[in-house]
Amino acid sequence: MYSAIVFLPLLGFLIAGLFGRRIGARPSEIVTTSFLFVSCLLSWIVFARVGLGGAPFSAPVLGNWMTSGVLKVDWALRVDTLTAVMLVVVTTVSSLVHLYSIGYMHEDPSRPRFFAYLSLFTFAMLMLVTADNLAQMFFGWEGVGLASYLLIGFWYEKPSANAAAIKAFVVNRVGDFGFALGIFLVFMLTQSISFDAVFAAAPGLANKTIHVFGSDWDAMTITCLLLFMGACGKSAQFLLHTWLPDAMEGPTPVSALIHAATMVTAGVFMVARLSPLFEQAPAALTVVTIVGATTAFFAATIGLVQNDIKRVIAYSTCSQLGYMFVALGIGGYSIGIFHLFTHAFFKALLFLGAGSVINAMHHEQDMRNMGGLAKKIPITFWCMTFGTLALTGFPLTAGYFSKDAIIEASYAAGVHGQAATYAFVMTVVAAALTSFYSWRLVFMTFFGKPHWAEAGHGDAHAAAHGHDDHAHGHDDHAKDDHAHDDHGHHALDPHESPNTMLIPLYVLSIGAIFAGLAFKNVFIGHDAGEFWRNSLFVGPNNHILHEMHEIPEWVGLAPFLMMLGGFVVAAYMYVFAPETPARLAARFNPLYKFLLNKWYFDELYDFLFVRPAFWLGRLFWKGGDVAIIDRLGPDGVAARVLDGTSWIVKLQTGYIYNYAFAMLIGLAAIITFYLVGGVR
Repeated sequence: MYSAIVFLPLLGFLIAGLFGRRIGARPSEIVTTSFLFVSCLLSWIVFARVGLGGAPFSAPVLGNWMTSGVLKVDWALRVDTLTAVMLVVVTTVSSLVHLYSIGYMHEDPSRPRFFAYLSLFTFAMLMLVTADNLAQMFFGWEGVGLASYLLIGFWYEKPSANAAAIKAFVVNRVGDFGFALGIFLVFMLTQSISFDAVFAAAPGLANKTIHVFGSDWDAMTITCLLLFMGACGKSAQFLLHTWLPDAMEGPTPVSALIHAATMVTAGVFMVARLSPLFEQAPAALTVVTIVGATTAFFAATIGLVQNDIKRVIAYSTCSQLGYMFVALGIGGYSIGIFHLFTHAFFKALLFLGAGSVINAMHHEQDMRNMGGLAKKIPITFWCMTFGTLALTGFPLTAGYFSKDAIIEASYAAGVHGQAATYAFVMTVVAAALTSFYSWRLVFMTFFGKPHWAEAGHGDAHAAAHGHDDHAHGHDDHAKDDHAHDDHGHHALDPHESPNTMLIPLYVLSIGAIFAGLAFKNVFIGHDAGEFWRNSLFVGPNNHILHEMHEIPEWVGLAPFLMMLGGFVVAAYMYVFAPETPARLAARFNPLYKFLLNKWYFDELYDFLFVRPAFWLGRLFWKGGDVAIIDRLGPDGVAARVLDGTSWIVKLQTGYIYNYAFAMLIGLAAIITFYLVGGVR
């Protein structure tokens, strides 16, 4: 069963990737989607048996990968409660994204390639979450990086998609460099990279030091910080976050798959999996807390002013990942995984709902050109409303139980350090900002005056802005992330999406509303100890799940009040007084531009890293390769030899009288030499 869950997506990838052109697009869609749904069903069975049923975890060995001295790496599938949770998250979202893509991508000529990439991504993620050692985890880690590059740049004829794919790949390599160094240190300290052996050795490494850069450093702190560096890159945390919003250049199903439940949560999963190591490094956990809290606030501020519907949701993802790392940093590993679990449902719902809006608006993504869509696409409207309620933490929805638990736990952990207090303040403020930009999205998209009527969407708009059939080569006005043109709708009015796109919204809506209520007790409640017995480790002084229930009443009310305040302000600015945003933007123009330009991180990195890298590349190219090698080096010598031989070749004319004349000249030269040389 375990092998089937992991390798069915790989089989789908091979069939669609190798034989997609031969069997056609529809069979490729059916094969890959069917395999994912089977994998999803089996994952829920495993979750019921291992997680809820209490079956002991197992790690069946598939084979030996490599053995070198004391280093032995096996292919083994580690299936415990944490794995079971991730299997459910990954396969559920991926199977629904596959189904959704059948409708969303139905006119794209490269559908077999797209579905092959989706299945490859899912396989790599499943390899990551079932890894029984760090090498196998790194294999899946790099696999999702490769697959994300392929998916983000799926429309490779668009320069912006190519640039976004390269950016995501390069930024992730920065984090992966730290992750690889962390793995090397783990092996150096424990002589193993197998989780069981590493976890068993972890308590003995608490006060061990290593000599680096002329000083002695705490070994576990350095190791965990390097591992966390990898998590920052993959989960788009502060300073390594810039790739995530640009990744919106990929098709919307890709955004849902990568940014809702899979790739971006890999860093959260990794820290939770390695909790026995992080528990021995309190300084590293403090850094995790601070970075997570900063990310939660930072990304939320940018989301306030973004106008692209997908970018708003992307920055929301970045912010919510910050919440998860706050939970991990204060030792609430189960709380962080609980938010990962609930977040997968409502964030996938929001991304796929945004795709339905884009589909209805004939590829338009700018919310300023929307409005009044609630009556035109009521199903999409209600589904996105459910997702927004869950994201903002409306009582009894999924986000209410998980996000509020993080805020309460950070307050409870504040008695042990200032980092947790900082996290509490940042997450409370971020909760208000999240509510504001989430409801801003809903109000700008579904309420108010229908600006799409003014913009003239549909055939006229497509003709005016140069939409093509495959989303390639768009100009600045045609921000089409869609693979088809008009879906046969020639009217100007927006239209509801087909059932293949709506069914996933129905399923995810149920998860967004009820996932928190249904699983709260086992994830962070009274049954949490038994539920996580074999997968998450907390130290003897870690009582965060108990302490979070002893907080003052006002702390529990704070997230709700922030959510309510954000809703009221957004309603006033975008429903009752829609002229207010423009007036505020003009009055606080420097701040508005600062947020609109994403704190100028792209410009800063361009100045510090991109331009120097290009300058260095041009130096080696023109100064080294062209000037030295081509002119003076081997290429230059070869060129001069060719020049010389070209002159010599000209002497070989093939005419006898030329050769006779040359002989006479030579004879005259010899006689002259002896006559002149013989004179004393």
